[in-house]
Amino acid sequence: MHRPHDDSVRPHATARAAQPRYAAEPDPAQVDPVVLGALLHRHGWRRRAGAAGRYARWTPPGHTGGATSVLVPESRSFPDCEDLLCEALTALAHSAAPSAREVLVGLTVPSDEIRWWRDVPQGLAVSWTAQEQLRAAARQILMAGALAVRGRAGYHGARHRRRALASLDGVLVGVAPGGRALTAFVPVDSGRAVTVRLHHALRAARAATDRQLATGGMGAFDTAVALGVSRELTEAVVALVRGSEGARISLAWSPVAGVPDGCPARHEPVEFSPGDLPALRLASERYLRSEPSVPVRITGTVVRMSRAAPAGPGTVRLRVLAGAEVPHIRVALEEDAYRTAGHAHLAGVPIRVVGRLESRGGFRRLTDASNVVSAPVGEARQDRGSRGAAADQER
Repeated sequence: MHRPHDDSVRPHATARAAQPRYAAEPDPAQVDPVVLGALLHRHGWRRRAGAAGRYARWTPPGHTGGATSVLVPESRSFPDCEDLLCEALTALAHSAAPSAREVLVGLTVPSDEIRWWRDVPQGLAVSWTAQEQLRAAARQILMAGALAVRGRAGYHGARHRRRALASLDGVLVGVAPGGRALTAFVPVDSGRAVTVRLHHALRAARAATDRQLATGGMGAFDTAVALGVSRELTEAVVALVRGSEGARISLAWSPVAGVPDGCPARHEPVEFSPGDLPALRLASERYLRSEPSVPVRITGTVVRMSRAAPAGPGTVRLRVLAGAEVPHIRVALEEDAYRTAGHAHLAGVPIRVVGRLESRGGFRRLTDASNVVSAPVGEARQDRGSRGAAADQER
């Protein structure tokens, strides 16, 4: 069987193209009919009459007389189970219902589902700009969850972004007709930690917002950092809600993998309204101001040098090899240190520098730089190895 081309399910925009395993249809021999029934129910299909204890007939949302229905056996003990499953998968692949594609995605790879809705006046067409706003906000929320998995911080800036982005590599996105809703399918094997973190963080953000609106205090947002709330998340929620009448976010666990520890099996969507925006913006500004600078010892290669005069202090741009989870930083150096960096650049070797990684500008600038020395290639490799070991331990 060949799956028809469908743009309603596509690789997530922050990730590379989906791996080939997503392209194939589910193998009927590997499909659990209980899981198929659970996914049909989740996506709004209705269970109709069927032979009790043998199979059930499912019809899609908004069922009309000509709509496709599927027969799903109750268990694999039913004699014709695999034939029925093959027919059901074929029917889903050819169904006009967008939810049928989402069911197939859920069967192809075990995935948790994150769904976003933006409430706009009914009867009005959703503009292309509004649809892009929904996509961009969803990307931001996923990235905020992935960053929170790497570490808790009120403001992440440029830190950990490469690894966070890599953890979203297999995410697929399905867009509902009308552009008012969007679903992300987050693979359990690579992304469950992100989904769990978002489950806790979104509820903590909702509770902190309620507390701020009721009391005017911001302390609840400070406490919420431990649960994954950050400037990145509050900014993402603001982007989701802005220009709408409200927005909702829901999470559903993969029927195959089951419910993760510490999370409820079912829960109501988290809702935010335009009235929440002032509190969320205040929290965002607070996180930006309060995140402290970080003392670091960085090893990096010089990729750019500049100064206003032939002599005196200058600024260098380093590609970071070790010491900080950012790709590049700018460092202001005194004349002697600048000369050391220049010699290292000409010799093709890295430098090592001690300083403070400033939160202003997204942790892309090193201040109070000192102890600038050339780092022999062997030592630079050792630093990179230490960083990799630390990252593995963190994971």
